[in-house]
Amino acid sequence: MTLAQKFLGASAALALTAGAAAADPAILFDLGGKFDKSFNESAYNGAERWAAETGGSYAEVEIQSDAQREQAIRRFAESGANPIVMAGFSWGTPLAEVAADYPDTKFAIIDMVVDAPNVRSVVFNEQEGSYLVGMMAALTSETGTVSFIGGMDIPLIRKFACGYAQGAKAANPDVTVISNMTGTTPAAWNDPVKGSELTLAQISQGSDVVFAAAGGTGVGVLQTAADEGILSIGVDANQNHLHPGKVLTSMMKRVDTAVYDAMSDGADMETGFNVMSVANHGVGFAMDANNEGIVGYDVLAATYAAAAQIEAGELAVHDYSSDETCPALDF
Repeated sequence: MTLAQKFLGASAALALTAGAAAADPAILFDLGGKFDKSFNESAYNGAERWAAETGGSYAEVEIQSDAQREQAIRRFAESGANPIVMAGFSWGTPLAEVAADYPDTKFAIIDMVVDAPNVRSVVFNEQEGSYLVGMMAALTSETGTVSFIGGMDIPLIRKFACGYAQGAKAANPDVTVISNMTGTTPAAWNDPVKGSELTLAQISQGSDVVFAAAGGTGVGVLQTAADEGILSIGVDANQNHLHPGKVLTSMMKRVDTAVYDAMSDGADMETGFNVMSVANHGVGFAMDANNEGIVGYDVLAATYAAAAQIEAGELAVHDYSSDETCPALDF
């Protein structure tokens, strides 16, 4: 069982559950909550896997605003939690302020680099996994138009969009790729209504496969795609089960593995810079009973071949974050 942490009172003070062992790990979820069916839920699944395999307990918190981030980190560190795992790039600034105050505490942050001796920074080659699902989209599309819906318009999400467009155009140079972002504030991660509206707009432009990298907003994208009879592509966690037979695949970003590894390493966790990629199975695409009937053999063979090339270093997918340009998509 997890040791749930709640925000109490008007001041939103953090209260740690009584009885937590001093050396228990902790996980701090990002805005959108641990059951967002995407990024946060993947992190939660990693923590649950660790707890199930070890019989251990962990502390957790779901913040309600950015203002609570630094307070959350300090409260967990002062309680003796170790390591403390943070899901999401937005934890980067407060962690950079706090880490030096707790030199004996190990921290792990996902999707951001914090240069401190007691921090493990875990980042992903999202462009590689997005390239693979972009290939699948273009090879499956009957209209020759596929699309992408991102959450908050930041370089991280543009990495997804750029990789997706590269893969689509590698599979079909004549394919049209439409790309839209949901917004420019953190609210963009949890707006399924806006996700639905963007999906309908893209369908009106001919898209018959849509890839959502938008947190909770993506739930609206996948639902509308299913309702309107086009295919969708999930992200982060395996979302194939949300609409069986209507989700082409999911771009797997193994946030769960990053959390599981950090908790398993415990207070002896090695710090530094970690990159999760196709080569070390940190990103990829999901195949299961929910989508095996809609992915053609030729599509699957071509995608696996591209994955093997990426893993072998024979195929390099351009990383938008390296120079903020994209050879296959104009933002």
